[in-house]
Amino acid sequence: MSRELPLWTGLPFAGLLLSIALFPLLAPHFWRHHFSKVTFAWALIFAVPFLIAYGNLAIYEILHIYLIDYIPFIILLWGLYTVSGGILLRGTLVGTPWLNLRLLLVGTILASWMGTTGASMLLIRPMLRANKHRNTKMHIIIFFIFLVSNIGGALTPLGDPPLFLGFLHGVPFFWTFNIFPHFAVTSIMLLILFYIIDTIVYKREKPQVPEKDQENGKKYPLRLEGAHNFIFLGGILCFVLLSGTWKAGHFTINGVQMQIQNLVRDLGILSMGILSMKTTHAKIRSDNEFSWFPIKEVAYLFAGIFMTIIPMLAMLRAGSAGSMAFIIDRVREPFHYFWITGALSSFLDNAPTYLTFFNLALGRLGLTEQHVTLILKGLEHAAGGDFVTYLKGISAGAVFFGAMTYIGNAPNFMVRSIAEEQGIKMPSFFGYMIWSALLLLPLFLIVTLIFF
Repeated sequence: MSRELPLWTGLPFAGLLLSIALFPLLAPHFWRHHFSKVTFAWALIFAVPFLIAYGNLAIYEILHIYLIDYIPFIILLWGLYTVSGGILLRGTLVGTPWLNLRLLLVGTILASWMGTTGASMLLIRPMLRANKHRNTKMHIIIFFIFLVSNIGGALTPLGDPPLFLGFLHGVPFFWTFNIFPHFAVTSIMLLILFYIIDTIVYKREKPQVPEKDQENGKKYPLRLEGAHNFIFLGGILCFVLLSGTWKAGHFTINGVQMQIQNLVRDLGILSMGILSMKTTHAKIRSDNEFSWFPIKEVAYLFAGIFMTIIPMLAMLRAGSAGSMAFIIDRVREPFHYFWITGALSSFLDNAPTYLTFFNLALGRLGLTEQHVTLILKGLEHAAGGDFVTYLKGISAGAVFFGAMTYIGNAPNFMVRSIAEEQGIKMPSFFGYMIWSALLLLPLFLIVTLIFF
């Protein structure tokens, strides 16, 4: 099947992306109330002919992407969103450029250890509350998406799904610290750029700095409420790590191989979210301006994206024999791996994109997955040095370029949705891409010149 699918089978995916991009601009009221129906329609446009043409094979592919990819993906997002929504940072936070810089730095560091979703959901609400007194704050949220929701997740397998997938395929847990220089250069340049832009905006608008808490009329020191939810966050991370280290066997559903340890992980994450809901006072979530809409939006939209993305991923898996051979065959140098893995990860699911180029690099060098751990632990191998360089490009590209579009990484959508719920006008799909192209692509070019 992978070799047979023509490029035009990706049209429903393109149609869904255009719907996400254009409907909020042209018909915002319709989109807010009917985006789930539009998403479902595009999914059907692909699924019905696919099922008719390929029958049982199509059923297998659909079950595989939902059971193996989508359901665990949305369970993890739901767990992190629910638990972090029960942690409230109270006190008088004033969003000056210096405070915003420090919040972004903390979030960037945390993202590698609690996931980009966990760090984003933990810090986006304090960031929004701190800047309530400011008129211009769209740029703050955009840089938050760049740093906390994406680039910050580059250092460990806990940070971003593609790196966790690498961990499952033999990449040692701390190996990703090999791209620390790439991470540091990109993050520092972005933080400096943010501080310059935010300082200019701050001085231009001269906001009235609140001396007292806007809710209570008093100035309060910072304090955490619902801090017990950090235990549940830790539990989620432990369940994720467990699924990568414990081999408990498997069973099959219509030919789809289900790993028992992954099922335990998903049930564990659900239990952490339920415990958080049961043990956190409703007032904390209310004061945190917590709502279910952002996670519902992500769940509906990505349900459609995962369906319509099936032919795109199949073409990638087919390599030189598939309809995307014109891309695959051009990947030869380390900077190719960085830019092409990144460009595809901006629009496709970055985890299977990472795995495609991971296997491509092994194949080009005549290696197998059994060599990966030995090579990355520094043991001698003729082609080991080339593979390390390629893997750095693949890892950095899959994580960094997630910041290029709203769909590049799930937290992007959630952060945007939370910001819009609080009255901040965020750029459209294409408007955001203009920001990311102008700010990120020059930085990625510098990273290429230095490292690749």
